[in-house]
Amino acid sequence: MKIGPKYKIARRLGAPVFDKTQTQKFDLSLQKKGQQRRTGRRPKQLSQYGIQLREKQKARYSYLVPEKQFGNYVKAAMSGTGTPADNLYERLEMRLDNVAHRLGLAPTKSAARQLVSHGHILVNGRKNNIASHYVSVGDTITVREQSKNTKLFETIKERLENYNPPSWLSFDENALAGKVEGKPQRKDADLLFDIQSILEFYSR
Repeated sequence: MKIGPKYKIARRLGAPVFDKTQTQKFDLSLQKKGQQRRTGRRPKQLSQYGIQLREKQKARYSYLVPEKQFGNYVKAAMSGTGTPADNLYERLEMRLDNVAHRLGLAPTKSAARQLVSHGHILVNGRKNNIASHYVSVGDTITVREQSKNTKLFETIKERLENYNPPSWLSFDENALAGKVEGKPQRKDADLLFDIQSILEFYSR
């Protein structure tokens, strides 16, 4: 998935959708942008369509999902059983690259995607290099034995010192092995985007 200048995109969306923008420096730049708007010319108000489009883009960039694939996720979420918003959130969270990141195996989502695509991650003991692979409850995610002593993981113990994975995942730091214990529970307050707006965008 090709991405343009990340700071520029994140500033336009008004949210730290990339790992590199989740910093105090970026927060200050957003505050400064808001102050400039208050003291300068009034910004153009977004239409309902514009708001929905912006929320969709926030979600796409947050999980690094291509446009077509994201649309397929939404359609599946809306046609499946259960709540569409929960279905979509679950689909995004349970991507293999996202799970590798949530376990702490990589410092960023883009790095986690590279780990997967380069064959460093095993699912239930088998190599899986598909970043969008949908993991299931009970699956084990481990680092390939030959990869454990590479530079990719030489600082992982230091990185994991104060890190705890989400409650739906368990992780054995010594074995570099994780397990999907359950399904993620959506908490809108923790999200950078509004799922309902996204569903409305695709319902037009």
